[in-house]
Amino acid sequence: MVAFPLTDAEVQAFIDTAFAEDIGEGDVTCATVIPEKATLSATMNARETMVLAGLPLVEPIFKRLDPACLITFYVSDGDRVGPGTRIMKVDGKARALLSAERTALNIVQHMSGIATLTRRYVDLIRDTGTVLLDTRKTIPGLRSLGKYATAMGGAKNHRMGLYDAIMIKDNHIAVAGSVEKAVAGAKAAGRNDIQVECDTLEQLRQALAAGANSLLLDNMPPAMLRDARAIVNGKIPCEASGGVNLDTIRAIAETGVEYISVGRLTQSAPAVDIGLDYA
Repeated sequence: MVAFPLTDAEVQAFIDTAFAEDIGEGDVTCATVIPEKATLSATMNARETMVLAGLPLVEPIFKRLDPACLITFYVSDGDRVGPGTRIMKVDGKARALLSAERTALNIVQHMSGIATLTRRYVDLIRDTGTVLLDTRKTIPGLRSLGKYATAMGGAKNHRMGLYDAIMIKDNHIAVAGSVEKAVAGAKAAGRNDIQVECDTLEQLRQALAAGANSLLLDNMPPAMLRDARAIVNGKIPCEASGGVNLDTIRAIAETGVEYISVGRLTQSAPAVDIGLDYA
Protein backbone atom coordinates (compact mmCIF):
# COMPACT_ATOMS: atom_id res chain seq x y z
CA MET A 1 0.00 0.00 0.00
CA VAL A 2 1.29 3.45 -0.92
CA ALA A 3 1.84 5.68 2.11
CA PHE A 4 -0.18 8.87 2.39
CA PRO A 5 2.11 11.54 0.91
CA LEU A 6 1.62 14.49 3.28
CA THR A 7 3.31 14.95 6.63
CA ASP A 8 1.25 16.20 9.57
CA ALA A 9 2.65 19.69 9.02
CA GLU A 10 1.76 19.58 5.31
CA VAL A 11 -1.77 18.43 6.15
CA GLN A 12 -2.20 21.39 8.50
CA ALA A 13 -0.84 23.77 5.85
CA PHE A 14 -3.31 22.33 3.34
CA ILE A 15 -6.17 22.90 5.79
CA ASP A 16 -4.95 26.46 6.43
CA THR A 17 -5.21 27.23 2.72
CA ALA A 18 -8.55 25.48 2.27
CA PHE A 19 -10.21 27.17 5.27
CA ALA A 20 -8.81 30.59 4.40
CA GLU A 21 -10.43 30.19 0.98
CA ASP A 22 -13.78 28.86 2.19
CA ILE A 23 -14.34 30.09 5.74
CA GLY A 24 -12.26 33.25 5.77
CA GLU A 25 -13.22 35.39 8.77
CA GLY A 26 -16.03 33.02 9.71
CA ASP A 27 -19.05 31.02 8.54
CA VAL A 28 -21.79 33.64 8.72
CA THR A 29 -24.57 31.14 8.02
CA CYS A 30 -23.67 28.82 10.89
CA ALA A 31 -23.01 31.77 13.19
CA THR A 32 -26.51 33.15 12.65
CA VAL A 33 -28.60 30.03 12.04
CA ILE A 34 -27.12 27.25 14.20
CA PRO A 35 -27.36 27.47 18.02
CA GLU A 36 -23.93 27.67 19.59
CA LYS A 37 -24.39 24.50 21.66
CA ALA A 38 -26.10 22.42 18.95
CA THR A 39 -24.58 19.05 18.11
CA LEU A 40 -24.60 17.07 14.90
CA SER A 41 -24.32 13.41 13.99
CA ALA A 42 -23.74 12.84 10.29
CA THR A 43 -22.53 10.13 7.92
CA MET A 44 -20.50 10.47 4.73
CA ASN A 45 -22.07 8.24 2.09
CA ALA A 46 -21.17 7.14 -1.43
CA ARG A 47 -23.87 7.93 -3.97
CA GLU A 48 -22.32 6.03 -6.86
CA THR A 49 -19.76 3.28 -7.43
CA MET A 50 -16.27 4.60 -6.72
CA VAL A 51 -12.74 3.87 -5.53
CA LEU A 52 -11.95 5.87 -2.41
CA ALA A 53 -8.98 8.18 -1.87
CA GLY A 54 -8.31 11.07 0.49
CA LEU A 55 -9.85 9.74 3.69
CA PRO A 56 -6.74 10.49 5.81
CA LEU A 57 -7.54 14.19 5.33
CA VAL A 58 -11.08 13.96 6.67
CA GLU A 59 -10.33 13.61 10.37
CA PRO A 60 -7.84 16.50 10.60
CA ILE A 61 -10.22 18.73 8.62
CA PHE A 62 -13.11 18.17 11.04
CA LYS A 63 -10.89 18.18 14.13
CA ARG A 64 -9.36 21.52 13.20
CA LEU A 65 -12.72 23.13 14.08
CA ASP A 66 -13.87 20.62 16.71
CA PRO A 67 -10.93 18.79 18.29
CA ALA A 68 -13.32 16.74 20.43
CA CYS A 69 -15.46 15.39 17.59
CA LEU A 70 -15.76 11.62 17.28
CA ILE A 71 -15.04 10.02 13.90
CA THR A 72 -15.52 6.41 12.81
CA PHE A 73 -14.40 5.09 9.43
CA TYR A 74 -16.05 2.06 7.84
CA VAL A 75 -13.88 1.77 4.71
CA SER A 76 -10.34 2.69 3.62
CA ASP A 77 -8.52 4.36 0.75
CA GLY A 78 -8.29 2.03 -2.23
CA ASP A 79 -11.60 0.29 -1.47
CA ARG A 80 -14.15 0.05 -4.26
CA VAL A 81 -17.59 0.82 -2.84
CA GLY A 82 -21.10 1.05 -4.25
CA PRO A 83 -23.89 3.59 -3.89
CA GLY A 84 -25.26 3.78 -0.37
CA THR A 85 -22.00 2.69 1.26
CA ARG A 86 -21.39 4.44 4.57
CA ILE A 87 -17.86 5.81 4.44
CA MET A 88 -17.57 7.41 7.86
CA LYS A 89 -19.56 8.92 10.73
CA VAL A 90 -18.82 12.12 12.64
CA ASP A 91 -20.34 13.40 15.89
CA GLY A 92 -19.59 16.81 17.32
CA LYS A 93 -20.42 20.50 17.41
CA ALA A 94 -22.85 21.38 14.65
CA ARG A 95 -21.34 24.75 13.74
CA ALA A 96 -17.85 23.30 13.42
CA LEU A 97 -18.82 20.23 11.44
CA LEU A 98 -21.03 22.13 9.02
CA SER A 99 -18.29 24.71 8.43
CA ALA A 100 -15.77 21.95 7.65
CA GLU A 101 -18.16 19.84 5.58
CA ARG A 102 -17.48 21.28 2.14
CA THR A 103 -13.70 21.18 2.48
CA ALA A 104 -13.81 17.53 3.54
CA LEU A 105 -16.21 16.56 0.77
CA ASN A 106 -14.40 18.52 -1.95
CA ILE A 107 -11.05 16.83 -1.43
CA VAL A 108 -12.44 13.31 -1.04
CA GLN A 109 -14.73 13.72 -4.07
CA HIS A 110 -11.82 15.01 -6.16
CA MET A 111 -9.30 12.37 -5.08
CA SER A 112 -11.81 9.54 -5.26
CA GLY A 113 -12.73 10.70 -8.76
CA ILE A 114 -9.10 10.29 -9.80
CA ALA A 115 -8.86 6.86 -8.14
CA THR A 116 -12.13 5.74 -9.73
CA LEU A 117 -11.13 6.74 -13.26
CA THR A 118 -7.70 5.18 -12.76
CA ARG A 119 -9.24 1.87 -11.73
CA ARG A 120 -11.33 1.84 -14.91
CA TYR A 121 -8.16 2.10 -16.99
CA VAL A 122 -6.32 -0.48 -14.88
CA ASP A 123 -9.17 -2.98 -15.19
CA LEU A 124 -9.06 -2.74 -18.99
CA ILE A 125 -5.38 -3.83 -19.17
CA ARG A 126 -5.15 -5.96 -16.04
CA ASP A 127 -4.25 -9.20 -17.85
CA THR A 128 -1.84 -7.72 -20.41
CA GLY A 129 1.24 -7.18 -18.27
CA THR A 130 1.29 -3.48 -19.19
CA VAL A 131 1.57 -1.03 -16.28
CA LEU A 132 -0.48 2.18 -16.15
CA LEU A 133 1.44 5.36 -15.27
CA ASP A 134 0.25 8.81 -14.25
CA THR A 135 1.83 12.07 -15.48
CA ARG A 136 2.71 15.60 -14.36
CA LYS A 137 -0.62 16.91 -15.67
CA THR A 138 -1.92 17.76 -12.23
CA ILE A 139 -3.55 20.74 -10.52
CA PRO A 140 -0.73 22.96 -9.18
CA GLY A 141 -0.36 22.45 -5.45
CA LEU A 142 -2.17 19.10 -5.48
CA ARG A 143 0.33 16.90 -7.32
CA SER A 144 1.25 14.62 -4.45
CA LEU A 145 -2.41 14.09 -3.59
CA GLY A 146 -3.34 13.48 -7.22
CA LYS A 147 -0.58 10.94 -7.67
CA TYR A 148 -1.50 9.25 -4.40
CA ALA A 149 -5.06 8.95 -5.72
CA THR A 150 -3.86 7.29 -8.94
CA ALA A 151 -1.94 4.79 -6.82
CA MET A 152 -5.13 4.05 -4.89
CA GLY A 153 -6.71 3.31 -8.26
CA GLY A 154 -3.95 0.87 -9.15
CA ALA A 155 -1.56 2.93 -11.28
CA LYS A 156 2.17 3.32 -10.77
CA ASN A 157 3.52 6.80 -10.18
CA HIS A 158 5.71 8.25 -12.93
CA ARG A 159 8.24 10.95 -12.00
CA MET A 160 6.96 13.39 -9.42
CA GLY A 161 8.48 16.45 -11.07
CA LEU A 162 11.24 17.80 -13.26
CA TYR A 163 13.77 17.11 -10.52
CA ASP A 164 13.65 13.34 -10.16
CA ALA A 165 14.11 11.92 -13.68
CA ILE A 166 15.25 13.00 -17.13
CA MET A 167 12.71 13.01 -19.93
CA ILE A 168 13.99 14.46 -23.19
CA LYS A 169 11.05 15.75 -25.22
CA ASP A 170 10.67 17.34 -28.64
CA ASN A 171 11.45 20.89 -27.49
CA HIS A 172 14.56 19.73 -25.64
CA ILE A 173 15.73 18.00 -28.81
CA ALA A 174 15.03 21.07 -30.91
CA VAL A 175 17.08 23.33 -28.65
CA ALA A 176 19.90 20.81 -28.09
CA GLY A 177 20.19 20.24 -31.83
CA SER A 178 19.52 16.49 -32.07
CA VAL A 179 18.56 13.39 -30.12
CA GLU A 180 22.21 12.41 -29.93
CA LYS A 181 23.30 15.76 -28.49
CA ALA A 182 20.49 15.79 -25.94
CA VAL A 183 21.27 12.28 -24.70
CA ALA A 184 25.01 13.02 -24.68
CA GLY A 185 24.40 16.04 -22.45
CA ALA A 186 22.48 13.93 -19.94
CA LYS A 187 25.14 11.21 -19.99
CA ALA A 188 27.88 13.77 -19.48
CA ALA A 189 26.10 14.78 -16.28
CA GLY A 190 26.33 11.18 -15.09
CA ARG A 191 22.64 10.37 -15.53
CA ASN A 192 21.49 6.83 -16.23
CA ASP A 193 17.74 7.51 -16.09
CA ILE A 194 17.37 9.00 -19.55
CA GLN A 195 13.99 8.68 -21.23
CA VAL A 196 13.56 10.04 -24.75
CA GLU A 197 10.24 10.96 -26.32
CA CYS A 198 9.99 9.65 -29.89
CA ASP A 199 7.42 10.68 -32.47
CA THR A 200 8.88 8.59 -35.29
CA LEU A 201 10.68 5.31 -35.72
CA GLU A 202 13.74 7.20 -36.93
CA GLN A 203 13.87 9.14 -33.67
CA LEU A 204 13.51 5.83 -31.85
CA ARG A 205 16.53 4.41 -33.68
CA GLN A 206 18.51 7.55 -32.86
CA ALA A 207 17.59 7.34 -29.17
CA LEU A 208 18.57 3.68 -29.00
CA ALA A 209 21.90 4.35 -30.67
CA ALA A 210 22.57 7.31 -28.36
CA GLY A 211 22.07 5.19 -25.26
CA ALA A 212 18.66 6.14 -23.91
CA ASN A 213 17.48 4.02 -20.96
CA SER A 214 13.79 4.10 -21.88
CA LEU A 215 11.54 5.42 -24.62
CA LEU A 216 8.29 7.36 -24.61
CA LEU A 217 6.45 6.52 -27.83
CA ASP A 218 4.25 9.53 -28.44
CA ASN A 219 0.94 9.30 -30.32
CA MET A 220 1.93 6.16 -32.19
CA PRO A 221 -0.98 3.99 -33.40
CA PRO A 222 -0.91 0.29 -32.44
CA ALA A 223 0.65 -0.87 -35.72
CA MET A 224 3.50 1.62 -35.31
CA LEU A 225 3.92 0.64 -31.68
CA ARG A 226 4.40 -2.97 -32.76
CA ASP A 227 7.06 -1.86 -35.23
CA ALA A 228 8.73 0.15 -32.49
CA ARG A 229 8.71 -2.83 -30.15
CA ALA A 230 10.28 -4.98 -32.84
CA ILE A 231 13.09 -2.46 -33.31
CA VAL A 232 13.72 -2.15 -29.58
CA ASN A 233 13.56 -5.95 -29.18
CA GLY A 234 13.35 -5.79 -25.41
CA LYS A 235 16.58 -3.83 -24.95
CA ILE A 236 14.91 -1.04 -22.94
CA PRO A 237 11.35 -0.44 -21.70
CA CYS A 238 8.83 1.42 -23.83
CA GLU A 239 6.04 3.71 -22.66
CA ALA A 240 3.12 4.59 -24.93
CA SER A 241 1.52 7.99 -24.46
CA GLY A 242 -0.83 10.32 -26.29
CA GLY A 243 -4.27 9.52 -27.63
CA VAL A 244 -4.92 7.08 -24.81
CA ASN A 245 -8.49 6.80 -23.60
CA LEU A 246 -10.83 4.12 -22.32
CA ASP A 247 -11.61 3.04 -25.88
CA THR A 248 -8.02 2.77 -27.07
CA ILE A 249 -5.97 1.61 -24.08
CA ARG A 250 -6.62 -2.10 -24.54
CA ALA A 251 -5.35 -2.16 -28.12
CA ILE A 252 -2.30 -0.13 -27.09
CA ALA A 253 -1.50 -2.52 -24.25
CA GLU A 254 -1.81 -5.52 -26.54
CA THR A 255 1.15 -4.22 -28.59
CA GLY A 256 3.38 -5.32 -25.72
CA VAL A 257 4.56 -1.94 -24.42
CA GLU A 258 5.70 -2.13 -20.83
CA TYR A 259 3.98 1.10 -19.78
CA ILE A 260 1.13 3.38 -20.81
CA SER A 261 0.83 6.88 -19.37
CA VAL A 262 -2.47 8.75 -19.23
CA GLY A 263 -2.72 12.46 -18.44
CA ARG A 264 -6.50 12.29 -18.11
CA LEU A 265 -6.18 10.50 -14.77
CA THR A 266 -5.24 13.68 -12.96
CA GLN A 267 -6.03 16.30 -15.58
CA SER A 268 -9.72 15.72 -16.13
CA ALA A 269 -11.12 13.00 -13.85
CA PRO A 270 -14.68 13.92 -12.80
CA ALA A 271 -15.39 14.20 -9.08
CA VAL A 272 -17.54 11.43 -7.65
CA ASP A 273 -20.78 12.00 -5.75
CA ILE A 274 -20.39 11.79 -1.98
CA GLY A 275 -22.73 13.36 0.55
CA LEU A 276 -22.68 14.19 4.24
CA ASP A 277 -26.11 13.26 5.55
CA TYR A 278 -27.75 14.02 8.88
CA ALA A 279 -27.78 10.78 10.85
